[in-house]
Amino acid sequence: MIDLLALATLDAALAESARLLAAAGIDGARLEARLLAGHVLGIDADAVIGRPGRRLAPGEAEKLAVVVRRRIEREPIAYILREREFWSLPFGVNDAVLIPRPDSETLVAAALDWTSDRGAPLRILDLGTGSGCLLLSVLSELPNAHGVGVDISAHALRVARDNAGRLGLRARAGFVQGDWAGALTGEFDMILANPPYLAETELHALAPEIARFEPPVALFAGDDGLACYRALIPDLTRLLAEAGAAFLEIGAGQAAPVASLARNAGLIQSMARKDLAGIDRCLVLRRP
Repeated sequence: MIDLLALATLDAALAESARLLAAAGIDGARLEARLLAGHVLGIDADAVIGRPGRRLAPGEAEKLAVVVRRRIEREPIAYILREREFWSLPFGVNDAVLIPRPDSETLVAAALDWTSDRGAPLRILDLGTGSGCLLLSVLSELPNAHGVGVDISAHALRVARDNAGRLGLRARAGFVQGDWAGALTGEFDMILANPPYLAETELHALAPEIARFEPPVALFAGDDGLACYRALIPDLTRLLAEAGAAFLEIGAGQAAPVASLARNAGLIQSMARKDLAGIDRCLVLRRP
């Protein structure tokens, strides 16, 4: 175990934690040291800075040593803190779900821009809901909308339900275990999906935080990364309301092949939305 017990003050423990994290190749080591210390002490990371002379109890030093070691071993800090901000909302996360990424906010923005009346009683479907971040972020902006999140993982659905509760959205969000939309009926005004879209051959190029800790079922989709689109797109045709739209997250270079799959299923591409890096990240589909 990392020896932080001999360091009497929080300031000294922070300095040593940051040094160890930086030596392990962690970017933003000083910020992460503050986040980890705040997590252990139950205070905001900014408040950590204002208490440099605070003495650490032995139990606190031990807990800080444990979480610093976990981060040095490249466990994602979101899993250690058990929370990640998305769309300015706090989402609980654990290793049963993909960590929400800023790129996925592109879908939320596209869906909200498409919505001409934010007070309408829209019906929303989120396929592969994971933490529920897409569905719940959209519902937070649409006060009269209701939604259903589907995921194959019972553990992921537990996280999503907990997030619906913590965000005060449990009354408008339901969650169903299933393999994409095969068991669903009815029509939806808005369909969201962030399916796995990495090719299995990309594993070696991933950061250790992703490759070693995030759930493979939420990352990989066959030899070409398109297997999940092939599985879910045919169901969009029957589930999408006449004037509705589907918003699919896609990987770099996947706009054309995913649009082709959509055309083969009887859908047309309305637009492709770029993320902050200028990469096509969200494909918007609708009926002809």
